[in-house]
Amino acid sequence: MQHQVSLGVGTDRFGCAYLFKTGWGRAVDARGMIALTSSTDSAMRRGWILAVLLIGQLMATMDGSIVSVAAQTIREELGASGAAIQLIVSGYLLTTGVLLVTCARLGDIVGHRRVFLIGLGWFTSASLLCGVAPNATVLVLARIAQAVGAALLMPQVFSLIQLYWDGAARRRVIGIYSMVLALGVALGQVIGGLVVGADLFGLGWRPAFLLNIPIGVVVLAVGARMLPPARVDGRVRLDPAGVALLTVAMTAFTLPLIFGREFGWPVWAWISLVCGGLLLVVFVRYETNSPHPVLDPAVLRPPGVKPGLIACCLIMGCYSVFLLTLTLHLQSALEFSPLQAGLAFAPFAVGFGTLSLSWNRYPQRVQRALPTVGPILFAAGSITLVLLLVHGNWNPFVAAPLLLIAGAGHAAGYSPLIAHLTTLVQPQHASALSALDSTGPMLTAVTTIAGLGSVYFAAPSSADGLLRVTLAVTGLLVTTAICAALADPRPREIGGGSEAPRCQA
Repeated sequence: MQHQVSLGVGTDRFGCAYLFKTGWGRAVDARGMIALTSSTDSAMRRGWILAVLLIGQLMATMDGSIVSVAAQTIREELGASGAAIQLIVSGYLLTTGVLLVTCARLGDIVGHRRVFLIGLGWFTSASLLCGVAPNATVLVLARIAQAVGAALLMPQVFSLIQLYWDGAARRRVIGIYSMVLALGVALGQVIGGLVVGADLFGLGWRPAFLLNIPIGVVVLAVGARMLPPARVDGRVRLDPAGVALLTVAMTAFTLPLIFGREFGWPVWAWISLVCGGLLLVVFVRYETNSPHPVLDPAVLRPPGVKPGLIACCLIMGCYSVFLLTLTLHLQSALEFSPLQAGLAFAPFAVGFGTLSLSWNRYPQRVQRALPTVGPILFAAGSITLVLLLVHGNWNPFVAAPLLLIAGAGHAAGYSPLIAHLTTLVQPQHASALSALDSTGPMLTAVTTIAGLGSVYFAAPSSADGLLRVTLAVTGLLVTTAICAALADPRPREIGGGSEAPRCQA
């Protein structure tokens, strides 16, 4: 341990040991991780740190879906074309996906704390521009700017969680993080419906963006005060050639997935998709030999990381397409309002939230089984619900327990697994794991929505389309369970090891 003064050890309410000394400072342990080191460092302070990170993540995640609910109102008030609305809704996802990996690497170079605060400030400022946009063109540009801020802050959240917490405390924090990550999309739909429906101050859709301003300002102020400074490795550099190659590859690959269906899958979309896929392969080969890789391939070397990441990506992709197609069916076939459709997923959120917050208290043998059993429960709950739904009307007393099971299965398949993966990689690879955990599920979600979304829209009826999609999702969830089983080939404690847990900064 490198330090200049004597250090003591304390324990917070998360069950997490931490170093402290008189006054402010830092201590670096043998693994290169930085411990919080203030004698005034308390459980309350750690709670503020976690709140700052998760509220920032929630704001960025929700804005990906909150606008879809307001799209029709925006179109009517601004006279926006269909193409402009598509850019307003999907341009955010495209820009975020393209920049996530590069922004995660920036955290290593500039400092995760600094990049998080810059991204939060950028996102908040861009939200103001979105809220006061006088026309569709300005709103499109403001949404792209907003996506840049989201891409800057989002990967830093998971990186900082890995560096601030360890052991049992990390497992608990990752459970909360997983809940925010997965449910932000559904929550965005609910809040979007409430805000637009309320027509606050006669502003229509604008409060959907303007509400980010006071929240962002408060979180930014608290974060600047509470987030501890972090060590920056001066040896890390950003490879411009790698950044350029990745940016072009991601743009070429995701652009047709997001916009291809709207334009009837023209030839350019297929060419772009193939070129993007080939460029991603070239990027991976280039990164293997780069002295300063944008995405360090070493993060994938530990046994279990590759199948574990595949499982995490698949289960999040299945959730995204199931949420979309079931919402479309409720609105188009059963004439639910956007708000009603969003609230229909409340049992799913309860199941997901409950298990995300409690799985770390189960016996170790149960924790090891959850990533494999979870996807099967998700599949069983969703396919049973859809089979009943397509042969009858929506019965909330039947749908609620099935969605509860599906939500709990989703949490069981994701939270324990991503917590386990953090124990397999070294601290210096935290940002690489964060980049893969952010970009991988996003790419999988876009791909499944593009592919299975086309299956849904090509079906003769909404019910038939929903059934076809859910059957495909069931198959993917079985594959997810197999990958999750391969991710932990040896019996071990999730998030374990013999080392005492420690909160890291």
